Amino acid sequence: MENKVSIEISPADLQAIKDAIAVLQAKLGPLLIALTDEERRSLFKMGEASRPFVEKVLEYVVTNPEFLPPFTTVEEMQKDWKAISDLLPVFNALSQLCSNLDDTLMEAGSEVMVPSTAYYKSAQMAVKLGVPSAKPVVADLMVRWERKPKKSPPKE
Repeated sequence: MENKVSIEISPADLQAIKDAIAVLQAKLGPLLIALTDEERRSLFKMGEASRPFVEKVLEYVVTNPEFLPPFTTVEEMQKDWKAISDLLPVFNALSQLCSNLDDTLMEAGSEVMVPSTAYYKSAQMAVKLGVPSAKPVVADLMVRWERKPKKSPPKE
């Protein structure tokens, strides 16, 4: 088995990372909103292909304001567009970082689960061979592999 993750983060670096996250939370957190799943589903979404369209509309609302619906505020459209332009690079950088962090955690987890499982199987074999010190080890570790009974449907 190839060991792809072999890292040690110094306490100083870990604290610097946590401090940087705290800065992001302090500076960005108050500006962000949280949507429910239903709210996310109901939104008219702007994807990458729509960006040039919106950019052109933002030019036209200034040069040809006669087509602007009365419920639309150009200033708010421009403010939203600036927020998108400012935050999208931040989102892209954080998304890539989060994706790599997720992959690293998954790989490291696998790298520790494989030998942990091998250890457990070895201890199980030791129990079968009558090694007395193996029995409490297996009893303690077997909790991970116990199956919980499925909840039966409520009786009517």
